[in-house]
Amino acid sequence: MKKIATSLILCITTTIFAQEIIELPYETTQNVSWEGGEKEYYSDIWQTQVVTNVSTPTMEVFAPENPNGTSVIIAPGGGLYALSINSEGNDVAKWLVEKGITAFVLKYRLVPTGSDGVQEITQEGGTNPQKIMQRVAPVLPLSINDGLSAIEYVRTNAQKYKLDPNKIGFMGFSAGGAVTMGVAYNYNEKNRPDFIVPVYPWTTAQPVQEVPQTAPSMLVICATDDPLGLAIGSIELYSSWLKANKPAGLHMYSKGGHGFGMKTQNLPSDNWIQRFHDWWKVEISTKETKVGKM
Repeated sequence: MKKIATSLILCITTTIFAQEIIELPYETTQNVSWEGGEKEYYSDIWQTQVVTNVSTPTMEVFAPENPNGTSVIIAPGGGLYALSINSEGNDVAKWLVEKGITAFVLKYRLVPTGSDGVQEITQEGGTNPQKIMQRVAPVLPLSINDGLSAIEYVRTNAQKYKLDPNKIGFMGFSAGGAVTMGVAYNYNEKNRPDFIVPVYPWTTAQPVQEVPQTAPSMLVICATDDPLGLAIGSIELYSSWLKANKPAGLHMYSKGGHGFGMKTQNLPSDNWIQRFHDWWKVEISTKETKVGKM
């Protein structure tokens, strides 16, 4: 059964952007069921604001006053049990908006959890890590479909947001990086990303696969000292694009750990998003624009 897409506009306007919440179309499933609604709270464990128990995919729009035509869909991380909604979502979007890039923060479907999804993944990680993968397995394909649906929505509505339908990027962190990779391996003509930015992608959940013939440009970002061991998978991902002669870049920081997002650690990895912007100026912004007019 296909849910009908709806748009709910929040009457919050700033001098930089207007916030709009879009409910994305999605296919229902009998393999996964959620109880209770989506939850947002401050996690004392992760020391950041999180969203959990997402059963309906949505996007929040961050639109600059003068869009340059490029858009980026942002998929925050959180092990598919939660979304680090600020450091790997809203804060990223606000930075991009300052550069004229229209951002869409995606809340993709997550593992069904109770009152505290972060506590659940923390406990399972310490006692039964295999259970995490068992719970993630049936949900990740749904999350990937949400990512593909997000791209199709942005491309279909490019004129509304004054965007170039050929400059739609997808950026994901950790579990969101797994969604990013899944999007890059499963797109069609309508939902193909024009560039992808996997940031410390969770290659354990989404292993590196054969590169599509029409693979988008890619920039991989990670830290060598990632405690989850994701540096090796990030290098493998970059190498696969390189061997396939597809446009690719890699920023591997010696230190940064995991989940650095927009946090300040007084390390070179703090500036990863500026390095993305440098890459974007060379790889994406110089392409011929096809910006839609209102």
